[in-house]
Amino acid sequence: MLGRLTLRHFRCFEQFETEFAPGMNFIVGPNARGKTSLLEAACILLRLQSPRITQLARVVQHGRRGFVTDGWHGTRHLQFYFGTERKKLALDSVEQTNAKEWLQIARVVWFGNDDIELVRGAAEKRRRFLDFVAMQRDAGYRASLRSFEHALRSRNHLLKQPSQRWREIAAFDQPLIEHGNYVSDARGKLIAELQCESDPAHHAISGTRESLRLEYAQGDGGDFAATLAAAQREDARLRQTTTGPHRDDAHFFLNDIIADDASEGQQRTLVLALKLGAARLMERHFGEAPLLLLDDIFGELDPQRRNALLAALPENSQRIITTTHLDWMPDAGDARVLRLG
Repeated sequence: MLGRLTLRHFRCFEQFETEFAPGMNFIVGPNARGKTSLLEAACILLRLQSPRITQLARVVQHGRRGFVTDGWHGTRHLQFYFGTERKKLALDSVEQTNAKEWLQIARVVWFGNDDIELVRGAAEKRRRFLDFVAMQRDAGYRASLRSFEHALRSRNHLLKQPSQRWREIAAFDQPLIEHGNYVSDARGKLIAELQCESDPAHHAISGTRESLRLEYAQGDGGDFAATLAAAQREDARLRQTTTGPHRDDAHFFLNDIIADDASEGQQRTLVLALKLGAARLMERHFGEAPLLLLDDIFGELDPQRRNALLAALPENSQRIITTTHLDWMPDAGDARVLRLG
């Protein structure tokens, strides 16, 4: 479990330290007091990435050169410094040359109020969700995704040149295809696993007979090498790589009707089921429940769905929940409550 968490120069916090208990934890306070930032810091400490933004430089406190997240997960001491010029990882006071061992320590599932964009938003939102889960499910996924992105950036850079040299461009095709196929295969397997876990989770939260179906839409047509070769003329015209996993998407259906047309309540329930499905998937695969970070989502749910979600969360999970008040939960039991004034 995540125990102590210490921050320096992180968003609104000059310096802050707190401790979390096993089981249920609440962070309570008015808006704009740093509740979400504490959840984000916990996620960055354990996964080295934010669920909210893509560039960690944006969480550095204004006027500072970097931030520190420091904490304990079980018996492991994690220290992460991120600066504009360098970053440093220290695990049990030993500096790390890579993040491989670090990322095997803990898994995290983030529930946010803007998760409804997984249904309503652009495909990039859905790819980011799949990538965040896949990096935790598959130890090799992070490296393959980074290699694919590097090859894609290099290829696109050459395509944008005034004179397109296809021998140079083609030099990136092999790593693009190799790592792209790995990413596509992993995403496809993940969608199938999420289907098995999310549909029952949806029944538990919604209390309805609606069926939830997930569908993976590959951006490479199922044969990346063939579609990449066939797209050469279009790539040259648009000056970018037009086929591949960077064009992947996922579609969600309720009773075989596309979820874009569902009500807001149905869409919110759907994304909660996806996140809960990811949590159950990780618990089943790794034998322990992930840390659940729930950012002010209960105010958007009616009491029935609120209670159904709480009951459906993995029993052995550590839960850290932000909220402006606890009036909606008369009995917090033995939960730890941290109040931000």
